[in-house]
Amino acid sequence: MKNKNSMKYLAISNLFLVFLGVGLVIPVIPQIKETMNFSGATMGMMVSIYAIAQLLASPLTGILSDKVGRKKIIAAGMIVFSISELIFGLAQTKNGFFFSRVLGGFAAALVMPAVTAYVADITTIDERPKAMGLVSAAISGGFIIGPGVGGFIAYFGIRAPFFAASLVAFIGFIVALIVLKEPEKAFNENLELPKSSIWEILKNPLFTSLFIIILISSFGLQAFESIYSIMATINFNFSVSEIAMIITVSGSIALICQIFFFDWIVSHLTEMGLIQLTFFVSGIFIAVIAFTDSHLVVILSTFVIFLAFDLFRPAVTTYLSKHAGDQQGTINGLNSTFTSFGNIIGPMAAGSLFDINHFYPYYVSAAILIGTGFLTLFLNAKKVPQQKIHAVK
Repeated sequence: MKNKNSMKYLAISNLFLVFLGVGLVIPVIPQIKETMNFSGATMGMMVSIYAIAQLLASPLTGILSDKVGRKKIIAAGMIVFSISELIFGLAQTKNGFFFSRVLGGFAAALVMPAVTAYVADITTIDERPKAMGLVSAAISGGFIIGPGVGGFIAYFGIRAPFFAASLVAFIGFIVALIVLKEPEKAFNENLELPKSSIWEILKNPLFTSLFIIILISSFGLQAFESIYSIMATINFNFSVSEIAMIITVSGSIALICQIFFFDWIVSHLTEMGLIQLTFFVSGIFIAVIAFTDSHLVVILSTFVIFLAFDLFRPAVTTYLSKHAGDQQGTINGLNSTFTSFGNIIGPMAAGSLFDINHFYPYYVSAAILIGTGFLTLFLNAKKVPQQKIHAVK
C-alpha cells in the first residue's frame, strides 16, 4: 500500500479525534447534571450504558472489520460518534441522553478495534511495538488535551463542547471516507459466523488467559481511578486543583513514554516481560498508597501506577496483534470487550468496598494485580498455535 506511514497516522488520528471528543465534554458534565436536575445514579448510569454498549458491540464490530474491511468500519464509527455527540448536545430528556451514550459506546466499539487492526495490517512485526505505542498515545492524548479544550469551548455555552465534538468527528468521517486507503489484506470474505469465529479463538488457552489478564488490568485501573479523587480528598486532604494536576502530569508522563520510549522498552523487556512488570509495579504501588501517610509518596506512587497501566495497554495489544493471524479485527474486538467488562465492574466493586472501608479498594486491587503478575509468569512458555485462530474456509 502506498504512503503506508501517512495512512497509519491518518487511521490513528481518527482514534485521537474520538477520544479528544470524549475529553471535550468532561468539564461540563457537572453543569449538565445540575441543569437537568439529574441524580448521581442517573449520571452513573450514563457511564455504565456507554461501557455496556461497547462491551456488547465490540466482538461483532471486530469481526465485521475482518469481513468487510477496516476503512468502512472506521468511517462508520466516526459518523456514529458524531451523531451521538450531536444528540447529547440537543437532548432535553433522560432517555435522549441515554440513547446518545448507547450510540457513543457503539461508535467506540467500531473505531477502536478497526483502527488497531488497521495499524497491525500495515506494519511489520518489528514496527508493531512503536505503532501500538502511538495507538495508545492517541487515546491518552485525547483524554489529556480534551478537557482543557472543552473548558475553553464551554465559555460559549455548556452544550458547545458536544457540538464541537460532533463537528470534529464528522471531519474525521469525511477524511476517513475520502483519504484513507484499505490495506491490501485487511479482510477475509470467507470468515465464518461470529459465534464460530470467537469460539475458535477462545478455545486457545493463551488467548483466553490474555483476555482474562486484560479484564483484570482494566478492573484494577478502574477500581483505582474511579475512587482516587474521593480517596485523595478524604484521606489526604488534596484539593480539586491538586488532584487535577496529579492526574494531568501522570497522563502527560505516560503519553511521552508511549510515543518516544515504548519501542525501546519492549526491545529490552519483550511485550510479555513488560506486561508482567506492569502488574507487579502497579500492585505494589497501590499497596504503598494504602499504607502511607506521606503526600509525596502518594503523588509519586500515582505517577508510577498510571504509567504502568498506560504501558500495559500497548504491550498487550502488540502481543495480541503479533499472534492474531488473519483475524486482527476479531482479536482486537475481544480485547475491547474484556476491557469494557473491567471498566464496568471495577467502579462498582471499588464503590462497594469504599463504603465498607476507605482503603479496601486498594487492598483488593493490589492483591489481585500482584497475584495476576505471578500468573503471567506461566505464560512465557506458552506458544500460540496459529492455525487454530485462522478463519475457517
